Amino acid sequence: MDRVLNEAETRAEHVDPALRAAGWGVVEGSRILREFQITQGRLEGHGRRSRAEIADYVLVYRNKKLAVIEAKRWASPLTEGVGQAKHYAKKLPVRFTYCTNGQGIYRIDMSDGIEGEVARYPTPDELWNLTFTKQNEWRDRFSTVPYEDKGGAWASRYYQDTAIDRVLEAIAAKKPRILLTLATGTGKTAIAFQIAWKLYHSRWNLSRDGSRLPRILFLADRNILADQAFNAFSAFPEDALVRISPDEIRKRKKVPKNGSVFFTIFQTFMSGPSKDGKPSPSFGEYPPDFFDFIIIDECHRGGANDESTWRDILEYFSPAVQLGLTATPKRKDNVDTYAYFGEPVFIYSLKEGINDGFLTPFRVKEIATTLDEYVYTSDDTVIEGEIEAGRRYTEKDFARRIIEIKEREQYRVELFMGMIDQTEKTLVFCATQDQALGVRDLINQTKTSKEPEYCVRVTAADGKIGDQHLRDFQDSEKTIPTVLTTSQKLSTGVDARNVRNIVLMRPVNSMIEFKQIIGRGTRLYQGKDYFTIYDFVKAHHHFNDPEWDGEPVEPEPGTVSPGRQARGYEHEPNDNIGWVEDNDIRPTRIKVKLADGKERTIDSMVATTFWSADGRPMSAVQFLESLFGKLPELFKSEDELRALWSSPETRKALLEQLAEKGFGREPLAAMQRVVSAENSDIYDVLAFVAFASPPVAREARAAQADKELQSSLSNKQRAFIAFVLEHYVKEGVEQLDVEKLAPLLQLKYGSIEDAKENLGPPSEIRRVFVEFQRYLYQQKNAA
Repeated sequence: MDRVLNEAETRAEHVDPALRAAGWGVVEGSRILREFQITQGRLEGHGRRSRAEIADYVLVYRNKKLAVIEAKRWASPLTEGVGQAKHYAKKLPVRFTYCTNGQGIYRIDMSDGIEGEVARYPTPDELWNLTFTKQNEWRDRFSTVPYEDKGGAWASRYYQDTAIDRVLEAIAAKKPRILLTLATGTGKTAIAFQIAWKLYHSRWNLSRDGSRLPRILFLADRNILADQAFNAFSAFPEDALVRISPDEIRKRKKVPKNGSVFFTIFQTFMSGPSKDGKPSPSFGEYPPDFFDFIIIDECHRGGANDESTWRDILEYFSPAVQLGLTATPKRKDNVDTYAYFGEPVFIYSLKEGINDGFLTPFRVKEIATTLDEYVYTSDDTVIEGEIEAGRRYTEKDFARRIIEIKEREQYRVELFMGMIDQTEKTLVFCATQDQALGVRDLINQTKTSKEPEYCVRVTAADGKIGDQHLRDFQDSEKTIPTVLTTSQKLSTGVDARNVRNIVLMRPVNSMIEFKQIIGRGTRLYQGKDYFTIYDFVKAHHHFNDPEWDGEPVEPEPGTVSPGRQARGYEHEPNDNIGWVEDNDIRPTRIKVKLADGKERTIDSMVATTFWSADGRPMSAVQFLESLFGKLPELFKSEDELRALWSSPETRKALLEQLAEKGFGREPLAAMQRVVSAENSDIYDVLAFVAFASPPVAREARAAQADKELQSSLSNKQRAFIAFVLEHYVKEGVEQLDVEKLAPLLQLKYGSIEDAKENLGPPSEIRRVFVEFQRYLYQQKNAA
């Protein structure tokens, strides 16, 4: 060829025609998704993300993704894209993946490992038959039903497609019990909706003859979860949806049976009038084979527990195919869940969600005070109860309200209220409803807001008022209430997207509960780059548990289910049940008033924990060591670092490479504080870590650059660069990005046209803006 084609030209002139020749985009039901975005890229702070993963082509037939194609420019080796092609194929996942340079086609079978060149792309029917070597009538029928995109408002994510496919495959294979494990905030309800949608429109039912629409039951353990699901299923015909409530049952004197998708909570199904002096739960009014498919939300919370009455419901409806949804089924904590549902057909972890950019990252503030533990001294006053001299009262004692010291609680509240942005939505987890009440009052006494309902309590005891407060809090358009205190009620299933702070004022005893609480902050929201956990109770030690994110491990022989030891789940009428075991006798509460002035001696220490790209916690030293280990891959000397950093284009590329290795702008900015370089440049962090170069203040860099530029710029150019340097000193190196040039010009001159009148054509303005930056990082500045 006379010219070398770039990648875009190779696709347009060679790959696209070859796909059309094979029938893709031509055969009915076939589609080509070009530049298909698989992930969004991890949030890195300041509204930035790491690089998204984008496949050049995804081939779709009969509403199923079947293959990935990675294309490279004409002059590239044929197999240059193999690594990316395999990676994307695993993500989606698809059986076949291809790479090409326009001159040849290289195929990889991800199932049997066979790979090599092929003469052409398969037709849609050929690829379908290659992917699905065994025929299955219901798989084919499910595939004819497209996703309900709710008028274009909903687009599936790659892992949601996989979860839906795996469940439908299990149903087609007549598997009676199915388990899905997805981190909080990843859209389990949306997945459940799409599964139900496909079952409904394909007319699947237990008889598997397509003779009638299925009857589907969505079963939760809280009304708020059942209501959320009911609203999420609104695309179904109105007469297909049925909300089963005690009031409706009492009013009709029978359970509702006309409908296709039913929603209720376990407690409603367990209620019912006594008959012949014996309990008569409502679910018994349905025939055992009434429901074809049952979705059990938050199934780890007791639904599969052998000793739970909830299990009675599941066993009664045993003919139905049952799907368990959970965020954190760990076998050590959930033996019964695994025994009942079996292995998960799909797992999507918190770590994957954060790294893919579908969940919000977090940082942890570990807070220790001098009154975390207490030993009585004679100058303190015992207001109530009998105290044990010499006994060390620990967090557990305060959590169980065995001992109460108001000054301790007040100090903690004042401490975190001084640390958070008080306009941000915040959840405070307390040990009991009483503590949640007291903390609510202390927050309202401490707040700067004038709103009387700035902080409210939401527990089971707060009834309908609490539910209304929760709905207002969940509404991202409303700013009041801003802070909720709770005990157990909000630890799972509450969709409040704009939570920015989570405060832990009670011990968190299980990994499951810990991950559920963390999940309250992981949902994405515009302008939310991360959320912060304020940990007063050393709950962060759960991050060091090997089960924090890995695959579930087999339980040790003889392990007893936690559900058989103590009731760890919440009943709607009482959200303290997890804190008192059956044989626990609570002593009289001890109230202590600290000696005059002692409360003023309470001190605290706050430590920030850093997190690697694989979701593991690191100390500041470990973070520095990890960063040090990555830097030699990016630059070999300080001169090379200086050269890369002095140009906006190469600086941007370097920052992207660092972000891909787990060192985005937010962690690097935090490291400025660790190395006492808050007033310096990110460059100084890198130079300090890699070459032990002492940090230089931004103000000193700006002054030196301004001095060097006096003879090379006109007065008007110097005035503009001085304006830029002022913003650099105040805000940091982000002000030197090329994207900041237009906003800075408008800020300085009012409009781009006025800027051109003062500084010349855009090309000259850009040249001056880019070239002056090398003076900031000259050797003398780093001396």
